[in-house]
Amino acid sequence: MVAQIDQFDRKILALLQEDARLTNGDLSERVNLSPSQCSRRRQRLEDEGFIRAYRAVLDRDRLGFSLVNMVTVTLATHNRDNARRFAELVSRLPEVQEAHALTGEMDYILKVITPDLKSLAEFVNDVLLPHESVQHVKTAIVLQTLKESAALPLG
Repeated sequence: MVAQIDQFDRKILALLQEDARLTNGDLSERVNLSPSQCSRRRQRLEDEGFIRAYRAVLDRDRLGFSLVNMVTVTLATHNRDNARRFAELVSRLPEVQEAHALTGEMDYILKVITPDLKSLAEFVNDVLLPHESVQHVKTAIVLQTLKESAALPLG
């Protein structure tokens, strides 16, 4: 169910997902509300869970994590316990930036960040493949990222 928010809330959310460092004064100038109204609205949006967190977006390449990999995983058996074990494994792995359960041939797709090919090989061979829940792993190295965004299309 989509919660009811008005055009001011949407504009505040759109601006904050673009730049979370905006002050209530900055927001007030851009949405034509007073700083106190923006403050109350921001607090309500946080309290109601529309804003889950504020974070910095780090430069992957500058920090030595230049290899982006898409890893598909097929589970050994398809039951709730095996899926839970795999989910627990993935939640502990800092290299995994995203993990999605899929329909179709593969069970999961992971976005995995590594510094180099050697690290990717170690991740697959020493972490994923030996895990009891995993049957098969396929990797694809991203050659070029055309778009990368966590922003929602708020209009």
